[in-house]
Amino acid sequence: MNLKDYPAEPFRIKAVETVKMISREDREKVIKEAGYNTFLINSEDVYIDLLTDSGTNAMSDKQWGGMMMGDEAYAGSRNFQHLERTVQEIFGFKHIVPTHQGRGAENILSQIAIKPGQSVPGNMYFTTTRYHQERNGGIFVDIIRDEAHDAGLDIPFKGNIDLNKLQDVIDEKGAESIAYVCLAVTVNLAGGQPVSMENMRAVRELTNKYGIKVFYDATRCVENAYFIKEQEEGFADKSIKDIVREMFSYSDGCTMSGKKDCLVNIGGFLCMNDDDLFNAAKELVVVYEGMPSYGGMAGRDMEAMAIGLQESTQFEYIEYRIKQVRYLGERLKAAGVPIVEPVGGHAVFLDVRRFCPHLKQEELPAQSLAANLYVESGVRCMERGIVSAGRDKTTGENHKPKLETVRLTIPRRVYTYRHMDVVADAVINLYNHREKIRGLRFVYEPKQLRFFTARFEEI
Repeated sequence: MNLKDYPAEPFRIKAVETVKMISREDREKVIKEAGYNTFLINSEDVYIDLLTDSGTNAMSDKQWGGMMMGDEAYAGSRNFQHLERTVQEIFGFKHIVPTHQGRGAENILSQIAIKPGQSVPGNMYFTTTRYHQERNGGIFVDIIRDEAHDAGLDIPFKGNIDLNKLQDVIDEKGAESIAYVCLAVTVNLAGGQPVSMENMRAVRELTNKYGIKVFYDATRCVENAYFIKEQEEGFADKSIKDIVREMFSYSDGCTMSGKKDCLVNIGGFLCMNDDDLFNAAKELVVVYEGMPSYGGMAGRDMEAMAIGLQESTQFEYIEYRIKQVRYLGERLKAAGVPIVEPVGGHAVFLDVRRFCPHLKQEELPAQSLAANLYVESGVRCMERGIVSAGRDKTTGENHKPKLETVRLTIPRRVYTYRHMDVVADAVINLYNHREKIRGLRFVYEPKQLRFFTARFEEI
């Protein structure tokens, strides 16, 4: 590793939050009381928290200043107007519907755009997205390129849609039986893998032939834009904002969890250009979220989001963001720890099939590895494998994804490179004693999105 490849933090730290490391004996008690589910551990018992990058960002001085300018009017907030202008400028969409977070946008989009029995092709499922699609009668169809399921294959743009798979779905189902194409930028469960501009353009051209809409999961779109600038021919001299704007020009709308690339702790939105869909979305946002001018957010939250969107598209920030994640991945690779390659935008994913070859997938190895890493080091992370995949609604059998991973998710502007070293040392040490990791079984299994609240015991 060449440390010159990793830029220093492009910010100064003005406030700090004290964290503590409890003893290993206490961590063993904590994880057992939590049912070996890292979601059920109290934050005060965590040393370095890599559970998620959702809502765990550190806000800037400008964002905190904006919070003091919150217009908390029930209707017509000036903070919404600021957010609306910002989203229109950066994304290029005509309409925006604010929501309390990303899954609020997924819920509304699924209700207004899916008819029961329609297919929703997408580049790999995401947990809450697929839940809302299926809850509204949709049938998710995975059309990501095959290479995305190969953890050890190091090629660019593993998040791309396979155009032949999309064409096959159109030919088999008929265009009228496709609600829309759901294109995620980046693809979380594939390892934070980006989608190329060429692929987005090609998807748009294909869907236009059949009148099929395309909606992006825009949650980490700025990270995706950085990979395009870094790796795709013709974009090296373009600004992040210009790349983001072109990305969304090939879509009909998007859902956005503002808790990621908007650099805030809560909030989201739904965008579209279609006037009829917009009117339908406004009717539902009143039912589920709030007025169309706040949608579940306070005025101060919308102000922080508008400012955060501008900050996230600054090159110095996003370069540091991507390369801090890459630094952790490269440290693990150098030590022989198996990870999903290439390193994606928001997290390093441990490849549990190679990390714990002694455990069968039915023994929930990723869940066990996440629990063991907490005991080893006080580092909290999360499972992304058979537990997250859930069960088939018809057969009741577990979905068995080809990727069985543990996600080490890096919050934005929160941790330093030295924190990454601590995490790397802990993972490497655990890998060197991996044969001691035991399998788990369910003792409590919720029917929906089980990974959040399920409880387990060691086999």
